[in-house]
Amino acid sequence: MAESNDFVSVDMEKIYLGGKEHVIKTGRGNVSVIVSGDQDKPALITYPDIALNHMSCFQGLFFCPDAASLLLHNFCIYHISPPGHELGAAPICPDDPVPSADDLADQIIEVLNHFRLGAVMCMGVTAGAYILTLFAMKYRERVIGLILVSPLCKAPSWSEWIYNKVMSNLLYFYGMCGLLKDCLLQRYFSKEVRGSTEVPESDIVQACRKLLEERQSINVFRFLQAINGRSDITEGLKRLRCRTLIFVGDSSPFHSEALHMTAKLDRRFSALVEVQACGSMVTEEQPHAMLIPMEYFFMGYGLYRPCQFSDSPRSPLSPSCISPELLSPESMGLKLKPIKTRVSLEV
Repeated sequence: MAESNDFVSVDMEKIYLGGKEHVIKTGRGNVSVIVSGDQDKPALITYPDIALNHMSCFQGLFFCPDAASLLLHNFCIYHISPPGHELGAAPICPDDPVPSADDLADQIIEVLNHFRLGAVMCMGVTAGAYILTLFAMKYRERVIGLILVSPLCKAPSWSEWIYNKVMSNLLYFYGMCGLLKDCLLQRYFSKEVRGSTEVPESDIVQACRKLLEERQSINVFRFLQAINGRSDITEGLKRLRCRTLIFVGDSSPFHSEALHMTAKLDRRFSALVEVQACGSMVTEEQPHAMLIPMEYFFMGYGLYRPCQFSDSPRSPLSPSCISPELLSPESMGLKLKPIKTRVSLEV
């Protein structure tokens, strides 16, 4: 457990929702945590995908008024960045050992102990979803629920392994070049928002491309190496007893993996939401598609969304939008059926 003098606190109020950065010294290197909200509330831990951090992976979700009322009303948010992925991060020394996926999962327990947190809710995207699932398997008593977006659970296929090796070589020899950013954006977003020669990139893709320029290539290289060396954790999924809610875009490169993971989880404690016309990063591309399932998922824990936003005719949480299948009581508190959603992209 880290001592109180093992961290520094830096004001981040101008950057993100009044949050503050804490740099925690762990046995596997330093890790940056942005804390946002009332620390007396239950904890929600987030972990992003490769080359991303809380700003580029979760701001779309947390900047939605309805999501703010649901998540920030019920939780204090602890955004954990992969080593060297935090805002303004310096290059990690090349001589430092590259952490494994297990090392990254073990960092999280040190973060929880540092903040004296008990059992937490977890939300992760793709590589981050893998790290948090691995954490939940290793420290089952410390996780009360998992929200996984386009998650991974198997070892890399040959095609993914080769694709990741190509990205690793680009990072090593050329840094955060245009071709690498294109590869990453293809990983994150659907073709519809990435644009084409006739259609320009959407605003969210342009913003993500700009944020990728700030990443240090050696730091991204190290996280990519850890994820490309991950093991198959499918068998361990059967022993998970925390409630699990999985989102995946039907255009995600990891769509089939999310379906595989859902099939291996205990159906009494898990649910799948497929989001139409969306890539892997549902949190950015179609965050409103997450609100209805999350609200009913949290109701199983006795949590709720304050009503001040519910009068809006645009609210995705209005009763007319709720599938009756979500209202059947079961062990989760409320039964979550696999559903498909289509969210209007109009503002």
